[in-house]
Amino acid sequence: MSMWWFITTLAITAFISNSPVYAYDNNPLQDICVAVYDSHASVFVNGKICKDPKLATADDFFFSGLNVSGNPVTLFGSAATRVDVTTMPGLNTLGISIVRADLEPQGLVPLHTHLLATALITVLEGTVYAGFFVPDPANFFKSRLFSKILNTGDVFLIPQGLIRFVYNVEHKKATFLASFNSQNPEAIMIPSSIFASEPPIMDDILAKGFQLNKSEIAELRKKFS
Repeated sequence: MSMWWFITTLAITAFISNSPVYAYDNNPLQDICVAVYDSHASVFVNGKICKDPKLATADDFFFSGLNVSGNPVTLFGSAATRVDVTTMPGLNTLGISIVRADLEPQGLVPLHTHLLATALITVLEGTVYAGFFVPDPANFFKSRLFSKILNTGDVFLIPQGLIRFVYNVEHKKATFLASFNSQNPEAIMIPSSIFASEPPIMDDILAKGFQLNKSEIAELRKKFS
């Protein structure tokens, strides 16, 4: 089946699942609320400043380019194309967004979390290994890994706020879509958040927390900066 069959199916599924807006984002207060950054052209405030509905156009609800790969992150061999409130202002207050991710062979979407959204992953091409961690209530030093090998057409759910990853296990490219019940899922990438924070975390804290020496910490800072 073609990639666009999956895109259409996913879009319809996401729309239906969000119909009585059970999203984590607040429910909308009006029919449309196109995000705008010009305070002189706005009349409502709900999440982002909203464009006067009389000034909204079809382009506010349109995005072109989900059929191509986004800008690559060479360190991990991954690329992402995002359709969120930033790239499609008409999504403002509607509690939904979608991301296309492309992974090179052995490419990785590294450990990260989305505090504001649940994710639904649909594999369009290739084979990936995806998983998330659930804390062990009996021992907060441990967690339980839920993971699956996903092939073309497979769908995997990752609950809101949990640390997760996606890895391309094959020697060819893989592509998947991730849909979110938030207009802006706000990804927090664990490695770069820790080793490339501004200002930097004290070396002693990293050394103790990750059992690293200072030369290893310096190397990781350099890599993720």
